[in-house]
Amino acid sequence: MGKVYVFDHPLIQHKLTYIRDVKTGTKEFRELVDEVATLMAFEITRDMPLEDVKVETPVTTANAKMLAGKKLGIVPILRAGIGMVDGILKLIPAAKVGHIGLYRDPETLQPVEYYVKLPADVEERDFIVVDPMLATGGSAVEAINSLKKRGGKNIKFMCLIAAPEGVDALQAAHPDVDIYIAALDEKLNDHGYIVPGLGDAGDRLFGTK
Repeated sequence: MGKVYVFDHPLIQHKLTYIRDVKTGTKEFRELVDEVATLMAFEITRDMPLEDVKVETPVTTANAKMLAGKKLGIVPILRAGIGMVDGILKLIPAAKVGHIGLYRDPETLQPVEYYVKLPADVEERDFIVVDPMLATGGSAVEAINSLKKRGGKNIKFMCLIAAPEGVDALQAAHPDVDIYIAALDEKLNDHGYIVPGLGDAGDRLFGTK
């Protein structure tokens, strides 16, 4: 079963409070999501492989470490996931970015894939799928299905806020995927919103209703 990591770092928790606050406007909300994504990227890359190199310092030759060239891909779930991409790219600028678009069928309420664009070398990359919210888990499950169908193997999922129902659904569907979240909230309400949550992440990121 994939592991669930809940980040308790003080900076993440502090910024998350402002993200939740209904008084936080679009500009500030976007900046805070970007900053938290950067802080989370610092943790989610903890197990990236290193290799030994030699480097000339101003004093002598030193044995040092560099990333071992493992290819990374970031895949936001459209549209809200886009708000987390730049924050990750600040730390890992060489990562390639794919996109997966899903909409909810009004009859079945199930997510339906409408757009997928991924790096050409899918099978060679480690992927981080990002979305601010993990509510019912439907979109995350379907996005990872889309990635696996195209050859993705080593996949992590990263979000700001999750409901226990979403975590359970994602673990049941994809037990090989580790889940990284900034806060595990109480529950879903009758409308499928996370409680206490932060409202609709896409609307708050892009100023829409």
